Amino acid sequence: MTGHRAATEKLLESYRSIPEGTPVRLAKRTSNLFRFRDETGAPGLDVGGFDRVLSVDPERRTADVQGMTTYEDLVDATLPHGLMPLVVPQLKTITLGGAVTGLGIESSSYHHGLPHESVLEMEVITGAGEIVTATRENEHRDLFYGFPNSYGTLGYTLRLKIRLQPVKPFVELWHVRFDSARELTDAIDKLAPDYDFVDGVVFGGDELYLTLGRFADTARHVSDYTGQKIYYRSIQDRSIKPHWLNASTAPTDVLTTHGYLWRWDTDWFWCSRALGVQNPLVRRVWPDAKKRSDVYRRLVALDKRTQTSARVDRWLGRPPREDVIQDVEVPAERLPEFLDFFGREVRMSPVWLCPLRAQESWPLYPLEPGRTYVNAGFWGTVPIPPGRLPEHHNRLIEREVARLEGHKSLYSTAYYTRDDFWRHYDGDTYKRLKETYDPGGRLLDLYDKTVRGR
Repeated sequence: MTGHRAATEKLLESYRSIPEGTPVRLAKRTSNLFRFRDETGAPGLDVGGFDRVLSVDPERRTADVQGMTTYEDLVDATLPHGLMPLVVPQLKTITLGGAVTGLGIESSSYHHGLPHESVLEMEVITGAGEIVTATRENEHRDLFYGFPNSYGTLGYTLRLKIRLQPVKPFVELWHVRFDSARELTDAIDKLAPDYDFVDGVVFGGDELYLTLGRFADTARHVSDYTGQKIYYRSIQDRSIKPHWLNASTAPTDVLTTHGYLWRWDTDWFWCSRALGVQNPLVRRVWPDAKKRSDVYRRLVALDKRTQTSARVDRWLGRPPREDVIQDVEVPAERLPEFLDFFGREVRMSPVWLCPLRAQESWPLYPLEPGRTYVNAGFWGTVPIPPGRLPEHHNRLIEREVARLEGHKSLYSTAYYTRDDFWRHYDGDTYKRLKETYDPGGRLLDLYDKTVRGR
């Protein structure tokens, strides 16, 4: 904690050095956001000293962690104690503070909700330049509950105390194939309570999978998807039908717990194929250490800056393409409607599915506690129909998600009008929080940051 206090003093000096009237931003090395913007040249808040796990308490199953700590480092610190965070987002360089202020999700979310629900207390530097500690019970409980989905517009987390859960060395998997979205949806609440993990993949309207995972002490054979093998392809190759699944059914695959937590990172789900990494010839020469999401994201950012792909498409006479990079949550019973719409209007596959159940109410991302929702994640590009706006598909998705009483994560592009935005994300509560914790407007407004891209 001595080092943490020293880093805090340095941070306060950095904050005070930013001139009045200049927006305060973070100066950080990595990002998992997909709101690419030009660098402003404005000074950033130095958070370089906030990337460590301060302590792990195996008896209380808690960890004190600085806000810029990546989940990769956090998992490396907790697994030797036989523990892991309740929810570990899929990509290694997502930070704990980022997952709490910007939401995160993974296959344990059916049981444990979203990452911010495992937080016991958070130390925040507010937009007013004050450092406060917020918990569920203290005088800053409004900030504690209002912080998730605020995306750094109320303040930044410096330290968080989180709950951990016990783990075993291996995770057994059952990839269960369904022939329709309705069949899959009906199975979620029946199957998920009996397993530690549940997520899914849609390859087509009649090819959908739920992957059920359970901790195990031993394994005869363990798969490795960090080299030549591709995890999402194994789902199709190692599947069973629902009527084959019973208490004695052998797992279709087994991974180490560490391998399971990062199974999606090696190929950025399936997005590495756009960079050629799934081509067998390329894959053999691409270093295993560089098969990871942050490397791919840097390549995508470079392509955006240079417009290389867009130039090649124009040269080849191809239509312009729209980035459709989103995660949305819809009530489980409305999932078949959403997938039918998505297959008809967007026509992109695969699609990732992740059931979740919120444990409490969080005003800026209002999910009904105890109700089953399903996250649908889709990341790629599609041709823009002639005569349509460049953001045609994204606007369609926003309208459909609203119609289905769902919500959309804000890590990527958004096109809501101001009134629609605040109707979806509780503008009244946000306004009160902003007036309390950033009265001078040193931090961006949430709408300006996530929609207008300032």
